[in-house]
Amino acid sequence: MSLADDVLDRAAELRRRGETFVVATVVRVEPPTSAQAGDKALITADGKIWGWVGGSCSEGLVRREALVAMGDAQPRLVKIAPDESPDHLPGVVSHLSTCPSAGKLDVFIDPQLPRPLLLVVGDTPAAHTLIKLGATIGYKTCAVHPGATAADFQEADQVIDSLDLASAQPNASTWAVVATMGHYDEDAIEALLGYDVAYIGLVASRRRAATVLGVLRDRPGVTQRGLERVRRAADSSVGGSQEEIALATLAEIAAERHAHQRRDAIPLPETATDPICGMQVEVKAAMHTLTVHGTTYYFCGAGCLDAFKRQEAGAPTETPQTLASH
Repeated sequence: MSLADDVLDRAAELRRRGETFVVATVVRVEPPTSAQAGDKALITADGKIWGWVGGSCSEGLVRREALVAMGDAQPRLVKIAPDESPDHLPGVVSHLSTCPSAGKLDVFIDPQLPRPLLLVVGDTPAAHTLIKLGATIGYKTCAVHPGATAADFQEADQVIDSLDLASAQPNASTWAVVATMGHYDEDAIEALLGYDVAYIGLVASRRRAATVLGVLRDRPGVTQRGLERVRRAADSSVGGSQEEIALATLAEIAAERHAHQRRDAIPLPETATDPICGMQVEVKAAMHTLTVHGTTYYFCGAGCLDAFKRQEAGAPTETPQTLASH
């Protein structure tokens, strides 16, 4: 099995586990480069790389752009070259490389984010419509109703027949709607409050919603802070049909999800500027460093480190262009 095949196998496993990652593929090279067209690497949310997209000159740049892509969920073509591209095209990011090889590299960054979970509680027309619409636009869907069977919610990815939600693994990417229409609103919301989900919406009139929250406020273990997470879903769809309420609720969730996604951008690793060639070097992963008079300098490679040492010693310093000719 080739390294590229192994990367794709690992990517499939990460998708099954619902993890966030990037598949980076080298799509074009101008030699000399250590990478070839078709080389692939997998970058996880913690910045780890598995595979090959070139040496130290390209790896750090690809890792950084991969983390940005995981944060904004947008693919991009990363162009790495010793001369900056004059083009400013949508979806294209250009990086100036000072690698001595002076090769060029184009890498496609493809972020893979887990499908958000739409968890719907209830066996009402609104609940069924939410499941159908959610599945249509790409959500992973989970229908919850005591005594329900898979045949009752054929469009759902998962059906839970009780208010024990553990098997759905609710998390920060879960968007939950209680659409029981008064049958067991309080119990459903209490079950959801035990999880750190992104959204808890209650389909109810204003009066009914106030009553539900009042009942929950008197239950042991339910806090005011927890109740503040509950909102009245589709507040603007007063008087609408069950299907219209479901549509308005899902539109509200979609808007909230995109705003939430922007807030949860993955932090980028700290970088420092190589004092010889000007390249950005990841501080944590730097293999070539030197501390002078209490200041630590970071270098892209041994050539720049040696040039800096000669500079500090007062010897003639080779420029990056001279180093490239060696």
